[in-house]
Amino acid sequence: MVKLKIDGKEVEVDNGTTILRAALKLGINIPTLCYHEDLPPTGNCGICVVEQKGGKTVRACSTPVVEGMEIYTRTASLLKARKTVVELLLSNHPNDCLECPKNGVCELQKIAASLGIRKISYDHIDRTITKVDDSSPSIILRPAYCIQCGRCTQVCQNVQNVHALETSFRGFSSFVGPTMERVLNDSECVKCGQCSAVCPVGAIIEKDDTSLVWEALNNPELIVVAQEAPAVRVALGEEFGLPIGTNVVKKMYTALRKLGFKYVFDTNFGADLTIIEEASEFAEIFKENPDEFPLITSCCPSWVDYLEKFFPDLISHFSTAKSPHQMLGTMVKTYWAQKMNIPAEKIFLVSVMPCTAKKYEIDRMEDMYSSGHKDVDATITTREFARMLKQVGIDLTSLEDGEADNPLGEYSGAGTIFGASGGVMEAALRTAYFYITGHELPNPDIPFVRGTKGIKEGEIEVLGKKVRIAVASGLSNVEKILLKVREAKENKKEIPYHFIEVMACLGGCVGGGGQPYGSTIKKREIRAQALYNEDKSLPHRESHNNPSIQKLYKEFLEKPLSSKSKKYLHTHYIPRPLFKGVHGGKWRE
Repeated sequence: MVKLKIDGKEVEVDNGTTILRAALKLGINIPTLCYHEDLPPTGNCGICVVEQKGGKTVRACSTPVVEGMEIYTRTASLLKARKTVVELLLSNHPNDCLECPKNGVCELQKIAASLGIRKISYDHIDRTITKVDDSSPSIILRPAYCIQCGRCTQVCQNVQNVHALETSFRGFSSFVGPTMERVLNDSECVKCGQCSAVCPVGAIIEKDDTSLVWEALNNPELIVVAQEAPAVRVALGEEFGLPIGTNVVKKMYTALRKLGFKYVFDTNFGADLTIIEEASEFAEIFKENPDEFPLITSCCPSWVDYLEKFFPDLISHFSTAKSPHQMLGTMVKTYWAQKMNIPAEKIFLVSVMPCTAKKYEIDRMEDMYSSGHKDVDATITTREFARMLKQVGIDLTSLEDGEADNPLGEYSGAGTIFGASGGVMEAALRTAYFYITGHELPNPDIPFVRGTKGIKEGEIEVLGKKVRIAVASGLSNVEKILLKVREAKENKKEIPYHFIEVMACLGGCVGGGGQPYGSTIKKREIRAQALYNEDKSLPHRESHNNPSIQKLYKEFLEKPLSSKSKKYLHTHYIPRPLFKGVHGGKWRE
């Protein structure tokens, strides 16, 4: 432990703690811009400068404490230095705040206001690179707004190990984007949106599809239907000032109807449906084709994109089950449309997702039109949904509770935990165990798959056999698991795992790229716990015990993995290798 003084107050912290973290322990907030609590400090922006006794200035985010250190955070010279740094940033930053998508949540805007900056002492100089890259269906790069904080490249390179974003050139010509002057859609990018989630300004944003949704809602010829993912219900409330992890699912149903949606279903129903098919795949391999292990889950579109680009040799191990919102989309435009006697072409289905990659997924041609129409017409993020509500003055906190429409609104606890890393695996094991043994899993809770740790491993016994499990979130962790599988296959060794769950975003969908800005690991943990709490509160905790799912198979799909199920609920994958070369410091084909 180390003792020091900050602004005259004594504090004791662990050796190696930064000045910034020590100050927070005292309730002293030092302004930062490049710093993010989940990323290694870089000291890029210089706004967090503090003074040591004697007058030396250091950067609080990256300077470790020393025994007996005395730090001052609020001197006149520090205020002047911080204002100078921010004014320099503003001097070559677009000043169209009212038109910027980050208006009101921009960290640069907030710091400028907190420092009392009302005019800039420097001439305005436009950046050389200003062309907007909107080639991706999910993410938009706006280099003119970049402040070179480095957060996005840290996430893309170190957390995700994708390396789609790098800083090129210097000075006013510097910009963050793909190498070799490629556009984003032709790069390694897997559309996860983690870059947009950590960007403090408007340099990286999600593609906004709210205008498309408004147009549909105002079209009297369309029946506009909504579905929303499990992770949205425990994050949306943050946009309206509610405590982190507040489950607003019932208010969300009401909010969607107030926006004008005619019917409101729940993606959790689709999650239950995904589990039925995925668990059936596992049970079939377990009983008949154990040489085909491991089975890898498939509900994350960023992970699908990553697999096709970087691990196409493992496609044969990938579950062919579609993601929950795609499955529900197909059922809306077939099963439900037939029951309601509504022409499928009159239905416009909108998914509210925690994910930017879903925007890419809905336009994949690999069986995402299996209903004969586009299964999901538009998808918006949690952030976009919140903006739509605020646009028409709907205060989520004041709404009465509502209910989802049936038969595609009823869900089990297994469906709701899909939003957390490990939730898909836990849900799948509950049903796969039943399909293999004919008995319910004695305890539906599987603790070793829970939490935000990047890699989680364990075993579960099924009919006397040890089933080895791996759960990975954050693509750098995913790679470690897949390299083990690849090595075992290449060397004809025993496979390390039988069942693998993968989520591109650390912590799972609760930390998706479309969730409220300011997501941290701590927030992801709280959101995930809220989903587990809902799981325990529901009458059915296993997907196969959902009465509406049972009815769907009886009336329409016949049975899991039937020809009809495969037509509507399954997809296929295509190898999409980029090029031979160095990626993330490793040679890859």
